[in-house]
Amino acid sequence: MISVYDHGLLYGDGIFEGIRVYEGRIFRLVQHIDRLYASAQAINLTIPLSREEFAAVTTEAVRRSGLQDAYIRPVVTRGVGDLGIDPRKCPKPTVIIIVDTIMVWSQERYDQGLRVVTAGTPIPHREALSPRVKSLNYLAHVMAKIEGLEAGADEVIMMDAAGNVAEGSGQNVFIVTKGTLRTPPPFAGILAGVTRDAILELARAAGLPVREEILNRYDLYTADEAFLTGTASEVAPIRVYDGRTIGAGGPGPVTRDLMRRFRALVRA
Repeated sequence: MISVYDHGLLYGDGIFEGIRVYEGRIFRLVQHIDRLYASAQAINLTIPLSREEFAAVTTEAVRRSGLQDAYIRPVVTRGVGDLGIDPRKCPKPTVIIIVDTIMVWSQERYDQGLRVVTAGTPIPHREALSPRVKSLNYLAHVMAKIEGLEAGADEVIMMDAAGNVAEGSGQNVFIVTKGTLRTPPPFAGILAGVTRDAILELARAAGLPVREEILNRYDLYTADEAFLTGTASEVAPIRVYDGRTIGAGGPGPVTRDLMRRFRALVRA
């Protein structure tokens, strides 16, 4: 049972992670747990388990689920308090670990590419709450997703307050321009995803030039290729952005190669 007085529910006061399981093996569990504990440190929340204990409990949850390919959602909230906002009223954090399956888009979308639009709702200002904290405060991203659904799109691209490209509703953004892989840097106000890091590693290992730099919509409109990455989304090509066909209108050669390399990595 989860109390209605849990501050994760009442105030979004908590953190979470998204982790994948491939063929019974948890992908980059250490990196995800490290980010979870960094998020907790940033919001002054003490997780009542050591990192080793958290990893063991997560592994046991996967075992009990019986799933070979799964999605794990660890959630840690401030805990049960009262209707006031005072965190001192929450003596014990709540720890939840969900193991289930997930499908963000159909295989057809991965084969043909996504239709994406710019969201009018920007990402939260990075000085209000660092985007590196994977917190339960996702309302801006939910509102952006609603805008995309209303427009008949598969996904959205969110801007920062200055109008620069930030991220999707739950993904990082990459483009390919003249053989160079480009993506917004962490200081641009994005969540630096674990899958994002894996793609950067794979690209560099393949000898592909990589640049982390500020991007705007023009960069996406004129890109040869574009794709999104995320734990749930994996690597998802973009076919159309704001009504403009990207490149040849489907997954480009670099995107297809990185998709192949990523599939090999997660099952290695």
